[in-house]
Amino acid sequence: MIITCPNCNKQFKIDNSLIPDEGRDLQCGSCNHIWLYNIQEKNNEVLELKQEIVSEDIEVKAQNKEDKIEEKQQPEEIIKTKINNKKKEKYSENQKNTTTLKKTENKGSKFFSYLIVFIISFVALIIMLDTLKTPLINVFPGLEIILFNLFETLQDIKLFIIDLI
Repeated sequence: MIITCPNCNKQFKIDNSLIPDEGRDLQCGSCNHIWLYNIQEKNNEVLELKQEIVSEDIEVKAQNKEDKIEEKQQPEEIIKTKINNKKKEKYSENQKNTTTLKKTENKGSKFFSYLIVFIISFVALIIMLDTLKTPLINVFPGLEIILFNLFETLQDIKLFIIDLI
């Protein structure tokens, strides 16, 4: 059997054997409303297939529910538009702030990124020259003096930096 809470109209499926003939107190699981429920036999008549059932109660309840829904939807729509407007304002402010931050960060960060790439490339070149020193000297005999002077200069720069620290 399906029982409807008189307070919030939530429907529950309950076994018929749980409710005695004299009735029983029930509590709604949704709104915690307590009421006495009696089993009532509303219609014992057998309905024919072509017979129309017209109930004013159903129409009134449907109209009341539609009115309640419309009343709830109007404030919700107003609140939603206000929230959407606030979100749009915050989003536009955030975009303005990020564009100004990106412009200032790009100038400084570009220089440092180029500097890091240059240092890494220079170190890689020195390592390659040191690794391939012997085959390069065999192909280009005059390169030995240049490489020796380059490595001595790098040693001097290293000692200079260590002295600064």
